[in-house]
Amino acid sequence: MRFVFIALALAFPAFAANKPNILWLTFEDSSPHLGCYGDPEAVTPNMDALAKEGLRYQRAWSNAPVCAPARTCIISGRWAPGNGAEHMRSEVPLAEGMNMFPELLREAGYYCTNNAKEDYNLTKSDNVWDESSGKAHWRNRKDGQPFFAVFNHEGTHESKIRAKPHTLIHDPAKVVVPRYMPDTPEVRHDWAQHFDNLTTVDAQIAAKIKEMRDAGLGDDTIIFCFSDHGTGMPRSKRWPYDSGLRVPFIVYFPEKWKHLAPKDYKADGVSERLISFIDLAPTVLSIAGIKPPEYLHGRAFAGAHPGEDRGMAFGFRGRMDERIDCTRSVTDGRFIYIRHFMPHLPEGQHVNYMFEQASTRVWFDLFKEGRLNEYQEAFWKPKHQEELYDLQKDPWETENLIFDQGQAYLVKKQVMEVALAQFMMETRDLGIVPEALRLQTANGTSPVATYSKDDALPYAEVLKNAMLASDRSQPDPSALEPMLRSPRPEVRYWGALGSVMRGENAIKANHELLAGLLKDKGSSVRIAAAEALAAYGSETEKAESWKVLLASANAANGSSIEAAEALNVIDRLGDAAKPYVAELAEMPTKAPESSPARIREYPVRLLQYLGEKLGFEAPKGEPKKGKGRKKGQ
Repeated sequence: MRFVFIALALAFPAFAANKPNILWLTFEDSSPHLGCYGDPEAVTPNMDALAKEGLRYQRAWSNAPVCAPARTCIISGRWAPGNGAEHMRSEVPLAEGMNMFPELLREAGYYCTNNAKEDYNLTKSDNVWDESSGKAHWRNRKDGQPFFAVFNHEGTHESKIRAKPHTLIHDPAKVVVPRYMPDTPEVRHDWAQHFDNLTTVDAQIAAKIKEMRDAGLGDDTIIFCFSDHGTGMPRSKRWPYDSGLRVPFIVYFPEKWKHLAPKDYKADGVSERLISFIDLAPTVLSIAGIKPPEYLHGRAFAGAHPGEDRGMAFGFRGRMDERIDCTRSVTDGRFIYIRHFMPHLPEGQHVNYMFEQASTRVWFDLFKEGRLNEYQEAFWKPKHQEELYDLQKDPWETENLIFDQGQAYLVKKQVMEVALAQFMMETRDLGIVPEALRLQTANGTSPVATYSKDDALPYAEVLKNAMLASDRSQPDPSALEPMLRSPRPEVRYWGALGSVMRGENAIKANHELLAGLLKDKGSSVRIAAAEALAAYGSETEKAESWKVLLASANAANGSSIEAAEALNVIDRLGDAAKPYVAELAEMPTKAPESSPARIREYPVRLLQYLGEKLGFEAPKGEPKKGKGRKKGQ
């Protein structure tokens, strides 16, 4: 029936003629540093002019602070961790019966194009776009056919900040350096170059609007203009703070289609409604007159089928390229609450791609030299389990109110903590299942389908144990014992990782149970237990732990992700890895072809990094230090 509907719509364009066109003008790696948002250094006259014509959202959030999982949320209309696609990068299938939203638009007669970046983290069907390429354009549609067209502008991408040669236009002396970063020439230069790039992209966006209006389509075309996540500077991009998630977001509805506009829409208007990327798919479907499917997690903020305002927006951080992490955040617009499930790890783990930027390197060098203040050095130290910030009083998110004993902040923290847990339950956030174990269990099938029922994943139980394991304010090792004995591998994993996070006393108290987990069927369980015992086990337990770690670190034995998990542990164990440099130097440079193509290089990057630290020759045959890697990190 669906294919008959598509055929009818394409054969008879008038079937869908009474529909608005929808034009998306997206750009990359940019927080709301536009003139219309009050940034004095911004030179963005064209986006400012669009905001004068339309509505500017003050509190729009990308759900993820990096491109691929952010785009997962956009294209699926679902919380990426609910798809098992929260990592940078992954490649997983959607469950049967779920569609990327352009497929539904095409069924309704729309001509759908994407020019040109996808990066969805999801396996894509052949029915998503009429065309997705550098040549894709709305003008290739049939006469009278409504279009949904995306044009993505890469000029503000993180990589463009370090592009050389570049003659600065903006004055580095005038940029505002965030409180959490050191004020150095390198940092100022990178911020100034980002502002230069914004001005360039601003002109490109103007050209697209002019092209559409010159074609006589202005009265029938709704415009969305937004960035995919925060600015491509360290502690913005990749971190689920407001600095990494809040984006500029402008919508314009011509007079003919204002009945489909948001309730608070007006020219030169400002909306305080919280919206996020999971809301975009249901919103576009609603504008096109399509009732959003129930499997979408977002809520439409415009169109014929508007949803209820949730009043909160949610963010996440998973694996960033080769580095493992798990963080969730929630904002009500005024406050932001952050929950770290791996607080023993620093914010600033060594992500190879990020360290290609001068700002990152100088910041880290100053940390090693002990030349940073308390706000600047926090980025390189282990995290606090929880963070709470008042964005009105502390826009840089540096004064953690978790340590304030005032009753008002305690209540705010509790409300947001509960809201976050409820949302994770509602969406069945699979970030609490370690990635290698999830891949092992799903075995190429949809994570949504694999873990949709409680008999496959008793979600409330696993989430409760993940929160308890990562709560270092309760050091009693006896709390971990039931987890280590659990019949569920996901719970055993959190018991083992909780032992690592709580340290020597917890590991020694539970070392016999941990030793038993070195032979666990779950790859991530074995690795977590090995990390614990390699640090504080007996000599025999240490030796067995290193056998486990080295076997898992060899990508030829399993998956790239299992190898990455093990190599991250080996890196954290530091000098204890020196006796094993010969084995590390002989690791293969490529994972089996069964590993998702985009993540095969991550174990190699980690081995190259370890080679530099421990003094062995890095593996050859794969990209090193950014050379030859896929475009668009």
